[in-house]
Amino acid sequence: MKRAIFPGSFDPITIGHESLIRRSISLFDEIIVAIGVNSTKKTLFSLEQRVSWLESVFSKEPKVKITTYTGLTAKFCKQVKASYIIRGLRSGIDFEYEKPIAQMNAELNNEIETIFLVCEPKFSAISSTIVRDIYINNGDITPFIPKGIKLK
Repeated sequence: MKRAIFPGSFDPITIGHESLIRRSISLFDEIIVAIGVNSTKKTLFSLEQRVSWLESVFSKEPKVKITTYTGLTAKFCKQVKASYIIRGLRSGIDFEYEKPIAQMNAELNNEIETIFLVCEPKFSAISSTIVRDIYINNGDITPFIPKGIKLK
């Protein structure tokens, strides 16, 4: 079975994340969208809310599973028997950030291959960080998050 994980904080999930996951469905037998829980990282939206959003967005996709994890992504891959990590790239800067992480994950678990997908150009300016900033400053983020997401 070709199993991949798509790790992230998804704080919040954006239409860019959704696009990458949907584009990945045909490549793998199963995609585990894994929310990494890092006690030192402050998030805006609760873990429960982020899980609920992801479950809602992918409720009709039987190949997509939603879960959470703590610790090293490479170790989590071994636990769930995933051989691939999916990462999205919006720019060369993203690649330079992601490349050493991919190399270290492969060093920690030599059964892991990181697959980089270039985002669609229309999503290249969208990031969770920017969407959070718009939200915090009372802007409308509905154009940047998947349809049907209800903000609390």
